[in-house]
Amino acid sequence: MSADSTSRTLRPMHRIPLPESGPPRLTALATGTPVWLVTRYADVRQVLMDPRFDRKSLKAPDAPPLLVVPNLLDAPEGLLNQDGPPHQLLRGTVQRAFTPRAIARWRPWTAAVVETLLDDLAARPQPADIVESFTRRLPVSVIARLMGLEDADWERIRYWADHALSGGAHSAEEVGAAMREFGVFAWEVVVERRKNPGDDLVSALVAAGDELGIEEVRLVTLVLGLVVAGHETTMTALGNIVVRLLTDADGREVWARLGQSEESASIAVEQLLRTVPLSEGRVLPGLIRRAVEDVEVGGVTIPAGAVVAVQTNAANRDPEVFPPSGTDLFAPLPTPSVVFGAGPHHCLGAWLARLELGLALHRLAARFPGLRAEFTPEGIEWREGQMTRGPRRLPVSW
Repeated sequence: MSADSTSRTLRPMHRIPLPESGPPRLTALATGTPVWLVTRYADVRQVLMDPRFDRKSLKAPDAPPLLVVPNLLDAPEGLLNQDGPPHQLLRGTVQRAFTPRAIARWRPWTAAVVETLLDDLAARPQPADIVESFTRRLPVSVIARLMGLEDADWERIRYWADHALSGGAHSAEEVGAAMREFGVFAWEVVVERRKNPGDDLVSALVAAGDELGIEEVRLVTLVLGLVVAGHETTMTALGNIVVRLLTDADGREVWARLGQSEESASIAVEQLLRTVPLSEGRVLPGLIRRAVEDVEVGGVTIPAGAVVAVQTNAANRDPEVFPPSGTDLFAPLPTPSVVFGAGPHHCLGAWLARLELGLALHRLAARFPGLRAEFTPEGIEWREGQMTRGPRRLPVSW
């Protein structure tokens, strides 16, 4: 069977099967490394917030292999793989740019970008690919502006990003070569902003990093991570949400309500993020941590040195927390989801993603109330082989 025909048999992301909710249980990674799978909401939050489960020890000399082919998430100098004071120091250099108040200042500009992209979509012959014209371009435009990279070669960056989050689509040699090129690009940006600082996030990071004595390799890796995370996850989430809204039975009713107000769209975004996963867990079954001592989780003792996979997709459907029947997309969540994680590694870009998705869905539905799919769920060609899965193209008309 060809790769293309295989991709056509995949379910949309909101229809993928998830691990059953229950106590922590042993399974294995693709590398053969034993891993404790944690699926219940309370257990997931415990692991993510308990310092006895960390990331740094995953890079210790005795740590077992996690990935068949390493990627950006595996970089030991990256923000994700720091804990305690070193993590707080590095995170603190960027956190102020992503607070709710800081992100609110970006609302008018982000809304203007959305309208410009919708103007472009409206002018295209029908059917038009909404991925190429909107769901991919919006997060790229926003992160490029935030980081002062409007003039960068974004086709090349997309190539590097695909390798940076590779989940098996590329060999170790291909990933290594791409990451070296990406690293040179990020290093050149850091050097240039140190000489000619501007009103952008990279300039602020370089100034803060130099003042605090943060090593150059950590600054460069931080820039790499922000470039990738700043567009990859939002692009994938938006594409998968469009699939859900245009193909499910309640889609037309939901679409009409999304177009009525930004407030309704913001509430729906929380429910959609909770119920439309980014990843199937084929490469890693969840967010990975390692126990530094024996810890009891959900009545099960996880021994020191054990690897733990936190299954946030399953936790976000925990029937003890989120009633499984008749989800009302416009009902506020009874408790915050763990879409963006929890604890010290809670996603920095959570509020930026919420802003982009809320504005995108509201204004798309308001501008195109009759938007309809010119594709079927079975006919979608998927971007595979990365840590996430999303549609390559989605032809639509209106």
